[in-house]
Amino acid sequence: MAVITTGNHPAALWPGINSWFGRFYDQHPVEYTDLFEVSNSDQNFEKDVETTGFGLAPVKAEGASVRYESETQGYDYNYVHVAYALGYIVTEEEIDDNLYEQVSKTRAQALAWSLRQTREVISANVYNRAFDNAYTFGDGVELLATTHPSAAGLWANEPAAATDLSEAALEDLLTQIMQAQNSKGLKINLMGKSLIVPPALWWEANRIMKTVLQSDSANNDINVLKATGVLPDGIKMNHYLTDSDAWFVRTNCPNGMKAYDRKIKPFEMDNDFDTGNAKAKKYERYSQGGTDPRGLYGSPGA
Repeated sequence: MAVITTGNHPAALWPGINSWFGRFYDQHPVEYTDLFEVSNSDQNFEKDVETTGFGLAPVKAEGASVRYESETQGYDYNYVHVAYALGYIVTEEEIDDNLYEQVSKTRAQALAWSLRQTREVISANVYNRAFDNAYTFGDGVELLATTHPSAAGLWANEPAAATDLSEAALEDLLTQIMQAQNSKGLKINLMGKSLIVPPALWWEANRIMKTVLQSDSANNDINVLKATGVLPDGIKMNHYLTDSDAWFVRTNCPNGMKAYDRKIKPFEMDNDFDTGNAKAKKYERYSQGGTDPRGLYGSPGA
């Protein structure tokens, strides 16, 4: 029988090495739920349509008729569900040699791992492409931009100049969020919920958000971000963000970053008559995106 080797050491000299090969690293907790509000769907796709509401009321002159305004349709966004599937095989020979339980358990773990990682990567890509004008949303521009069109004019959900994460930059972006308007130019109660960062910014994010006094300052000023609890859901680290200095703030926008589960099937198994092999597969179908860009603000970093 062949001996598995690791470096210059035969595996036979390493107690338990063969069982170690069958184990897996720990996985990160589920993170895509920090990026989206997840709902179920029973349709081929989900379509969200913006309604613009009304503008400010004009002065009514004495004896004049009331001016009537029609509610108009704004931009729409389609959530088209995409199917992802993967499987594995246990050969008839492995079954004959009483290896089915051992190899199937290991491969089932690997399959579940792959489907989890796929969901995380696909979900994070919405954020990874948020500044890329090759990926546009309902209003025709990228998710995070300074030129979002509306009936009231252009508006922005990123800084005019790209900035690295800092206390001042975060305060500026939160101020921008607090000054948000709807498509008719009316003030809306938009507030930040969470700060989303890649691992490279985790430490800086905690220094900014959790110190009692102002970060990186000899002044005896309080840390207003911490004192006011301005981001109630705190800091969310996402391991699947690919830009080490991009950072994001999710808001309380009621129709912002959304995801749909169309079908999440359990493991399915069957036997193949011609080969005698056992097959197992996992199938999932879902979508994700952003209906209202006001659901996310952020900067790509300087």
